[in-house]
Amino acid sequence: MDKKYTLFRITGRGLATLCMLLLFSTGLSAQEADVAATVNDLSIGLNTVWMLLAAMLVFFMQPGFALVEAGFTRTKNTANILMKNFCDFTFGSLIYWAIGFGIMFGAGGFIGLPNFFDINFHDSGLPKAGFLIFQTVFCATAATIVSGAMAERTKFSMYLCYSILVCTIVYPVSGHWTWGGGWLMNGEEESFMMNTFGTTFHDFAGSTIVHSVGGWLALVGAAILGPRIGKYGKDRKSRAIPGHNLTVASLGVFVLWFGWFGFNPGSQLAAATEVDRNTISNVFLTTNLAACAGGIATILTSWVKYGKPSLSLTLNGVLAGLVGITAGCDLVSPVGAALTGGICGVAMVFAVSFIDKVLKIDDPVGASSVHGVCGFLGTVLTGLFATEEGLFYGGGAGFLAAQTFGTLVVGAWAAFMGFIIFKGLDLIHGLRVPARIEEEGLDIYEHGESAYYT
Repeated sequence: MDKKYTLFRITGRGLATLCMLLLFSTGLSAQEADVAATVNDLSIGLNTVWMLLAAMLVFFMQPGFALVEAGFTRTKNTANILMKNFCDFTFGSLIYWAIGFGIMFGAGGFIGLPNFFDINFHDSGLPKAGFLIFQTVFCATAATIVSGAMAERTKFSMYLCYSILVCTIVYPVSGHWTWGGGWLMNGEEESFMMNTFGTTFHDFAGSTIVHSVGGWLALVGAAILGPRIGKYGKDRKSRAIPGHNLTVASLGVFVLWFGWFGFNPGSQLAAATEVDRNTISNVFLTTNLAACAGGIATILTSWVKYGKPSLSLTLNGVLAGLVGITAGCDLVSPVGAALTGGICGVAMVFAVSFIDKVLKIDDPVGASSVHGVCGFLGTVLTGLFATEEGLFYGGGAGFLAAQTFGTLVVGAWAAFMGFIIFKGLDLIHGLRVPARIEEEGLDIYEHGESAYYT
């Protein structure tokens, strides 16, 4: 009896201990699950804050563009310049939310399935409203690039029509090809890009998707619109029409430089992990180095070419470096970033001269050179300087070919759509203001007020 009782007691204690262990382990599992859920929630929260902070910085680029364009043009058209920049964002935000976002991120290879007034179809792992506003500020940037190239002679009503069409169809379609899951970024085994190049197109923050789209639209628009009165003499030689305030233009470039630290690093869309932190820091560094190299290269080039270092060209040289590095800021080394910025700074000086004196296209702020040429060039240079797939790092020619092909296709799309839009608007209603309004200034005739009163 005692032996049976002892065996029963031992067995009972063992079962009790086992039950306690099971209950304890269950409690631990529940606690671990709670901790994991809390950490995940904090990570999403940090990523969301970073994304929205970056969106604020990119939004702040709008006044930067406005100041640069106003400073590079004449006093009598300042209110018109500022008004166009306000309207790019206000009209663009509503149109992109209603139509453009669905086309850009909807399902499909060439064009996204439209989701009018609806953002719930898309899941990026971040709040949908926050992701929409982040994408909106990039769309507005592409639209506003054209303003300066067509400044001082464009009807305000026609500019609004153009801006709406860019945010509705031009930018969202090419954006879908790349950032929206379309054919240029399709990495599936049998996809066109993988079969042709063995890799996909890469544009981290928009050298091609944002800047070259705006730059080629600007070039086509300025060509169809024609030069300002007095820009070319009877001998067809170019005459300088100085802007009214390089101080304002310089401030605008500093604002854009500051905003670019949201434009490029913000495209990581995350800041919670060690990989994110390292990527963001590297992108900050490469972005700044390219801007500095672009400015220095332009100073030296203008000094040699024209005998004096030009402030106006240097301002655009900084922007040229920023535009050029935007595609590959996450892939290149600091040396590659400096080389990219320097090459773009030099190329910009010659592009401005070529477009003005050879093509006879009047671009008052050099938008087509800075954004179109340097956006294209920076994207291609990524195929050379990327530390993993770049040609100079033993990656072969496939990535370089993919970069060249992608930026050519997107550029052709922008130029083609720009021709249709601007030529169509010109035939329907006329793009250009009458000569008298152009000579006296658009501010009073188009808006009934002036930016300056004496």
